[in-house]
Amino acid sequence: MPALYIQTVAGNKTSSQMDNQGNGDSRPMVQGNWTCSECGAEITELPFEPDGERPVFCRECHQKKQADRRGPRQMVQGDWECADCGVKITQLPFEPDGSQPILCKACYLKQKNAQ
Repeated sequence: MPALYIQTVAGNKTSSQMDNQGNGDSRPMVQGNWTCSECGAEITELPFEPDGERPVFCRECHQKKQADRRGPRQMVQGDWECADCGVKITQLPFEPDGSQPILCKACYLKQKNAQ
């Protein structure tokens, strides 16, 4: 599903609302000219108004910092079958307990987007 993009103007400040996941969770985006504190990339849109006291990061540096804090994702190895399409699944990001059907990534995303 494509992202929903709505441009709004509040006073003299232009902001955007973007629904990246298609799930109705939109955040106001502040337009401006900033520089990433990590890599020096130009930033023209942020989900907050920077206060000037803390560093500002581009999307890529922010995601890298989040991944570094969380550490690598642990994957569980096994032999499962997708409950919808029957494709073989050899790894999951969780240990299945049998309480819910196991879906491959494509079927999981298809089901999630249909809700």
